Amino acid sequence: MNALLLELPVDALASPGMSLESLAQEAKFMLALKLFEVGRLSSAKAGLLCGMGRVEFLLAASRAGVPIVAMDGVEIKSEFVPND
Repeated sequence: MNALLLELPVDALASPGMSLESLAQEAKFMLALKLFEVGRLSSAKAGLLCGMGRVEFLLAASRAGVPIVAMDGVEIKSEFVPND
């Protein structure tokens, strides 16, 4: 497996009492979340990046305030039109 190593100043990121493992997990989730939000990753790949399944990631993204469906008004309206 290929890995990307980011060197970050821990003092600038860590909250008092936060373990390095928790910080690393949060950083992975936030990176995955942002890449998903801007359309660079699918929900499945974003979940994989931060160690979650697709559904778990989508639920966490929703709790974080990131829309999990990108539809404009016309698309949303067309979803609720009866098929005749």
